[in-house]
Amino acid sequence: MTTFLIRRLLVGSLTLLLITFLMYGLIRSMPGDPLLVQMEQMQPGKKLNMADVERQRAAWGLDKPWPLGYAHWLSRLAHFDLGVSPSRHMPVGQMIREAIGPTLMLSVPSLFLAYLLSIPLGLYTTVRSGHVDERAASVLLYGLYSFPVFVAALLLLIHFHLRLPWFPRGGMVSDNYAELSAFKKVLDILWHAFLPVVCSTYVGLAYDTRFIHSNMQEVIRQDYIRTARAKGLGPFRVIVHHAFRNTLIPLVTLMGLTLPALLSGAVILEQIFTWPGMGNLFFESIRERDYPTIMGLALLFSLLVLLGQLLADIMYAMVDPRVRLS
Repeated sequence: MTTFLIRRLLVGSLTLLLITFLMYGLIRSMPGDPLLVQMEQMQPGKKLNMADVERQRAAWGLDKPWPLGYAHWLSRLAHFDLGVSPSRHMPVGQMIREAIGPTLMLSVPSLFLAYLLSIPLGLYTTVRSGHVDERAASVLLYGLYSFPVFVAALLLLIHFHLRLPWFPRGGMVSDNYAELSAFKKVLDILWHAFLPVVCSTYVGLAYDTRFIHSNMQEVIRQDYIRTARAKGLGPFRVIVHHAFRNTLIPLVTLMGLTLPALLSGAVILEQIFTWPGMGNLFFESIRERDYPTIMGLALLFSLLVLLGQLLADIMYAMVDPRVRLS
């Protein structure tokens, strides 16, 4: 185990270094820079001091070639400094910490609900394979998976905000949030998060159910399943104890790959519902050419992807005795 972890950590560190190097080169190749974006937002009659412009370019590392700029960013990262946002004039680490909470309020319930509902639905459609109800469920799941999220979000807003004003247009809290009691503050946040969570859940529910159903269809055709049925075991024990346990490896892979989704946010949903999460922050930082914030978010997302793959490998050995990390 120790040798495996050391080897994976070394490979992951080199991979992370390569990802951030390429990412920095890509964002520096984008047209414009933070200084030009700020100049576009200035008042037309305001005069520019070229000395201040050059000083700001030097402070942000824009006066150096991008490989040297990356080395400067890497040296700050070694001191756990992600830099300061040139557009918001705030530390990048503070901005990310403030956006993590709202993102988790959407991603954790949606992922939990998706797995909570998809596992019994996947097992049910496997047992009822070929029947009318299974075909109807499959058509419904395919329709949900192919239905665009932004269209669903707009339809929900039209129906539940304009026609039936049950839910707010967007945002995370109401205008009178500060005046509410602690219990009502929680209800207010849940009230605002309901529609975004519904939109985040249905796609994952449709995909995960079909994923479990497809893997179960392959497993139940194996010889040991026929042997278990021939021995007189009940359908529940055959499906859950024998078949489902042998589909855990691809399911564990799926869970490991969904780990980055906990913090990556949903750019389109957060824009539609004006939710102050990681996706919204990432979109705004790209629009403003906010290099330190883009790099901080890219570093976080890359770490989560590598960590998810490592956890998936470790969980392989837990669910399948045939897999050995050594």
